[in-house]
Amino acid sequence: MKVEQHLSELLAAILPHVVFDGWSQTSFDCAVADLNMDAAFAAVLAPRGALDLAVAYHRQGDAAMRAAYQSSPTVSLKIREKITLAVRLRLEAIGDKEAVRRATSLFALPQHAGEGAKLIWGTADQIWDTLSDGSRDVNWYSKRATLSAVYGATVLFWLGDESPGHAATWEFLERRIENVMQIEIAKAKIRDNKPLTTALAGPLWLLGKIRAPQTRDDLPGRAPKF
Repeated sequence: MKVEQHLSELLAAILPHVVFDGWSQTSFDCAVADLNMDAAFAAVLAPRGALDLAVAYHRQGDAAMRAAYQSSPTVSLKIREKITLAVRLRLEAIGDKEAVRRATSLFALPQHAGEGAKLIWGTADQIWDTLSDGSRDVNWYSKRATLSAVYGATVLFWLGDESPGHAATWEFLERRIENVMQIEIAKAKIRDNKPLTTALAGPLWLLGKIRAPQTRDDLPGRAPKF
């Protein structure tokens, strides 16, 4: 049996316990016991215990989003509609809202905040890659930073949303995407304003030197997969 399959089994086993004990060592130990898995082997699969499984759960959602998007008819959609669809599919890929709620609490802890930020960035990166983003300059970073903020805010809204079919969440998402599009319009106006671009020639030249990474395995959202 492959390592990925063992990890998938361990992840499935911990989810029922996360509801009661969160992404904790207690939940991890219970999952290991449920599978009758050797504790030493489980430690090899997930050296950081439940934290590694929480990370794996998040990345599993990213993969599900990508698969769902690629099987959706998107040719006629505008870019804002594609982004909205991808974010919605990412949320709909979550099978257990309580697991995400508990993960949010876990990654809010100071010692895990960096890990949480990296996962959110990774989701934004996955979405833009799925949309075949071709930017290779500073926009590569700004797009992911902006979408990270949109996704993070939408997740928090979704966690408290009890409207039928999460209708309120999708309306919230539409508003956030509209805000982003306004920023893009403003950026375009700056580029078209010759006096302003002349005045900002120095900063714009410097920004123009920024390039997307060529090797991205060590960047946020590109950590080695389990």
